[in-house]
Amino acid sequence: MHFLSALLENYIADNSQEESKLLRQLTRETHLKIVQPRMLTGHYQGRVLSLLSKIINPKSILEIGTYTGYSAICLAEGLRNNGTLHTIDVNVELRDIQRKYFDKSGYGNQIRQHIGNALDIIPKMQETFDLVFIDAEKKEYPNYLEAILPKTRSGSVILSDNVLWSGKVVEPLNPKDKSTAVLLKYNKDLKEHPQLETVLLPIRDGLTLSRVR
Repeated sequence: MHFLSALLENYIADNSQEESKLLRQLTRETHLKIVQPRMLTGHYQGRVLSLLSKIINPKSILEIGTYTGYSAICLAEGLRNNGTLHTIDVNVELRDIQRKYFDKSGYGNQIRQHIGNALDIIPKMQETFDLVFIDAEKKEYPNYLEAILPKTRSGSVILSDNVLWSGKVVEPLNPKDKSTAVLLKYNKDLKEHPQLETVLLPIRDGLTLSRVR
């Protein structure tokens, strides 16, 4: 579902900061070589992530769901000079393309890749994260939130992607559609969570911004 007309979407993108040449190259290679290229963050949302990260100026970022690395590079643009971004993905086959573009971006020595199940990896991490971006298995969103909250502090920001789920969140629920059911509850729980202040933004497929109290 497109929430805005193509004309408006193009106008918004045209009047937002341009993506870098490197990110355009990553977009092209993803479309040429990788299955489901629509999963790529893309120009407009990438600029949103970059600007939010620059405003927060985090020392430590956690990303759940790397894909080919576009969003990680955007988030890394706001890192402090001594900051680190940890990014987790289950697909080992994407590791090389991620690393190639991380190193080309200039943030290669600040981005640490983790391959495996995020719910196994996160509890072992010692860092406290200033910024978290969740963009992986939708049915695990509540579990990701439970895992990361102990790794945050007051003022940390949690971003949750795809929370409008192509508009399925406002359509009659198919009883077999477990992902939409989980997202409906997740969105409600974020709003009502006593530790969080939350606003859902209609950016691309929905991006929720939550601040830890």
